[in-house]
Amino acid sequence: MQRFLFIFSSTIVIGFICYVGMKYQMELREKSAIIFDMKPYITFASIFPIFIGLLLRLPKLIIEINDKKRWSFDWMKVIVIGIPSLYIAIIPLLAIVIGPNWLFTKTFLLLGDMSFTAIAGVIFGYVLLDSLKSNDTPARKVL
Repeated sequence: MQRFLFIFSSTIVIGFICYVGMKYQMELREKSAIIFDMKPYITFASIFPIFIGLLLRLPKLIIEINDKKRWSFDWMKVIVIGIPSLYIAIIPLLAIVIGPNWLFTKTFLLLGDMSFTAIAGVIFGYVLLDSLKSNDTPARKVL
């Protein structure tokens, strides 16, 4: 029952943070359209999905931390999944800060939609916390 209440309350908190964050993002978009400065909107739209991904994995991580086991970090998962998804998530931010001459930057800017970068940000945030593993789990061999 205690685990159910923890997961249920975590879901409520994450849902509330998503609601407030999306509302703030819409306000930033409207304000950016009025003052013609897209930097605050694009910065928030690039970083907020990463934060959501971290929040989605946090309840399970807290449950795993309570087991009090030794921890390791799965670098392979971060390198193979995390780094490419981080790059996709911050492409709009890189285009503003550095310029649109980076790999795939022009392609994503021509799409004009932030949903693909938002999905990549959620994936990066989730993978970042999911890479923390306890050493007591049996290792899986790939070939």
